[in-house]
Amino acid sequence: MWESLEHMGWIMILANTGWLYAAVSVIHYFTLFFFIGTIVLVDLRILGIADRNQTLAQLAEQLLPWTWIGFTLAMISGFLLFATDAGDYAPDKVFQAKMLVILLAVVFTVMVQKGVRKWYQLPTVPAGAKLVAFASLVLWVGAILAGVDIAAISGLG
Repeated sequence: MWESLEHMGWIMILANTGWLYAAVSVIHYFTLFFFIGTIVLVDLRILGIADRNQTLAQLAEQLLPWTWIGFTLAMISGFLLFATDAGDYAPDKVFQAKMLVILLAVVFTVMVQKGVRKWYQLPTVPAGAKLVAFASLVLWVGAILAGVDIAAISGLG
């Protein structure tokens, strides 16, 4: 299945056209920095570190829609990059670990997004909310490191 994906005509054009592959890579990295940056700001606000001039609800309301736009673009561009070498990436344990860490990070980000309104209304942010925000931060850093380590450990990329 993965080899079939890799050999589709439009995927082969992407893989063999240097400027096109580079453009998708730039989009992927830019959207990663963009959406993870918005998540980090909200998580740091929950932890009481960042942007204490705005309420948690105000900051989340401003940033979280952009988070999901960036996430969607990162997933599309990431899939395109994956598809160019799908047969090599799919069975790779480091790549699989990266996908698992991303899935967990998304779950924690959704937990943060769903909890923001409730946490904002409380006199102080609960310790559990801070733990969820901290876990979100750690998981997104882990996803980035796993992505970087694919080439170093597996020789892919």
